[in-house]
Amino acid sequence: MPDLLEIVQLGNPILRHLSDPVENFDDSQLQKLIKSLLTTVTDANGVGIAAPQVAQLHQLFIMASRPNERYPHAPNMEPTVVINPKILQASEEMLTDWEGCLCIPGIRGKVPRHREIEVEYYDRLGMKQHRQFNNFLARIFQHEYDHLQGILFLDRLDTLNDLATEKEYQRLQQSGE
Repeated sequence: MPDLLEIVQLGNPILRHLSDPVENFDDSQLQKLIKSLLTTVTDANGVGIAAPQVAQLHQLFIMASRPNERYPHAPNMEPTVVINPKILQASEEMLTDWEGCLCIPGIRGKVPRHREIEVEYYDRLGMKQHRQFNNFLARIFQHEYDHLQGILFLDRLDTLNDLATEKEYQRLQQSGE
């Protein structure tokens, strides 16, 4: 069974470092890390997780959108392994919506993101993929991509007034505010 990995928390300096490109897709340690990230993101009720969040500076993240306790309205998708990603194009249209982060438990923020993106990346076998994402899936990709650049969602806030505790976020969601 893959290992459940410890998620580093806000303040850990590794979250502010650039990640290195993956060069050897056949590396057994890389494949083990991928399996462990898949297990960890599910266990943590996340919709994505990046290698720097578990103290590994590789250009690697998982997109794993599905409805869960933290994101009850998330769309379902097959967990997707993203390695050495590039954002090729991004729409001018921005959407601002709530985000959380496994590294910043208990806090949510309203973050502006591009509504649509065109991306390129490699899958776990080293095959180049070309995809377009929009709305929530584009948000996940951009959030996780930021982790590879040493950027946290807090850095993207327009104002600190756009922050809320998890409890207040849940209240706002239930009241429709």
